[in-house]
Amino acid sequence: MHKPADKDIEPTSAQDVQHTQSRLLTKKQLSDMAFGIRELSKKLGRVRLLLKVRNVFLLTKAHDQKLIKFTRDVSEWLLKQKNGDGKQYTVWVEDTLKDNKAFDTEGLCKQDESYKDRLKFWTNELCRKKPHLFEICLALGGDGTVLYASWLFQRVVPPVMSFALGSLGFLTKFDYEGYPETLTTAFSDGITVSLRLRFEATIMRSRRKDNHDDQNSRDLVDELIGNGADDVSTHRPDGSHNILNDIVMDRGPSPTMSSIEMFGDEEHFTTVQADGICVATPTGSTAYNLAAGGSLCHPDNPVILVTAIAPHTLSFRPIILPDTIVLRIGVPYDARASCWASFDGKER
Repeated sequence: MHKPADKDIEPTSAQDVQHTQSRLLTKKQLSDMAFGIRELSKKLGRVRLLLKVRNVFLLTKAHDQKLIKFTRDVSEWLLKQKNGDGKQYTVWVEDTLKDNKAFDTEGLCKQDESYKDRLKFWTNELCRKKPHLFEICLALGGDGTVLYASWLFQRVVPPVMSFALGSLGFLTKFDYEGYPETLTTAFSDGITVSLRLRFEATIMRSRRKDNHDDQNSRDLVDELIGNGADDVSTHRPDGSHNILNDIVMDRGPSPTMSSIEMFGDEEHFTTVQADGICVATPTGSTAYNLAAGGSLCHPDNPVILVTAIAPHTLSFRPIILPDTIVLRIGVPYDARASCWASFDGKER
């Protein structure tokens, strides 16, 4: 994803190198990886996985007072249980609940002395640095809570069991009222896993040239796919995100229509004239993609859905691309306005 140049900051960190390397996968490497994941998904869907659960990650909207009571109830129930090895669970809740009156950490810990050692609090940094610590994630809420789980665990994601407490329920399979029976069965008899496709999106910012005339004459198409094209020398990585739903580029507060160039596997697809563009996973096909006129898609389909937002009538229609394609979207240098980007609704 290309953004216009700003102050030229050269990549110096190992993270920048990682972003660049992740973008340089060949077509064959992408195809082999996608095929391997699809085969793994089929196998996982046919077997039950018995998890040795010790650390349970609880996720809910900590600012929603109605949901805090449910979080406390589940925490209390888990702290009283034992796993198949006779060991007690360690329950992790968001650190903002530590001093929350409705959650009442002190009152909960007074019930049993061992609760003080087994009720712990997670932070975003802990999720980023030690995702392997948690054997399972319990999401209490709606589809947005499941998306938040995906956002917290950007690389390694523990199995997520979602309990419906929100308005939408495309991703929340289990009824909250039956959580004791559901969790007891899952921990004792095992679970089946449904892998969901996520996209990795790397933001690329153009490197500013010293010569002002050269800067004004730059052409995005030539830099990305022209003769001698080398986007590593013309652009620098500025962050990478794994997304479960969609990537949206739009005109933001600008009153003018966005102009967006789209490339796939070293080819220029088209120039999109629209309020924006939505690039969705099969999971995200029921979200902004659907509202913008895109197609519904089964989550097992290996595809990328690209839908323009309020497009100029003849400039672009919704398309479906293979998930092995390297898709690049950029704002041309001569565009009247830049674009705003969001990743699963965040980092806008």
